[in-house]
Amino acid sequence: MTNNDILRRIRYALDIKDKDAISLFGLGNVTINEAQFLALLAKEEDANYHSCSNEQILGFLDGLILKNRGPRDGDPAPRPEQAEPINNQVFKKLRVALELKAEDILDLLALAGFEVRKPELTSLFRKPGHKHYQACGDQFLRNFLQGLALQRRHGGEQAPTATE
Repeated sequence: MTNNDILRRIRYALDIKDKDAISLFGLGNVTINEAQFLALLAKEEDANYHSCSNEQILGFLDGLILKNRGPRDGDPAPRPEQAEPINNQVFKKLRVALELKAEDILDLLALAGFEVRKPELTSLFRKPGHKHYQACGDQFLRNFLQGLALQRRHGGEQAPTATE
């Protein structure tokens, strides 16, 4: 999954309008205008497509955290010292922004038809280098975002399949 895919899926799942998304980038200290934002939403085959950088997607998520939870008391959150896979960072920031508990995340994954156990989930939130740390794969993040969309946009019901 590319950062552009992640941005499109988050925007859809949370029903974020263009102007609101641009303001979230601003809250996360990323300056972006409407044309640049639309280029991030474009498909790779479109002429105006522009790749979304890690700084942009993380800035967007930082803005979402600030909008939903307000500024952090005390010192700002430290940046991870070790390079952590972008999927883990995205997953952690969404968990914080949406104030999700482990049970909430397991429910979202179940909505998407992706069953995991709690130990598998907690391994994604560990620090890199911990013996039980696990990188968040594209499939895991994709199913989490699908479950989020199902919950937020379809009232928690599974979407109809192609055969229904």
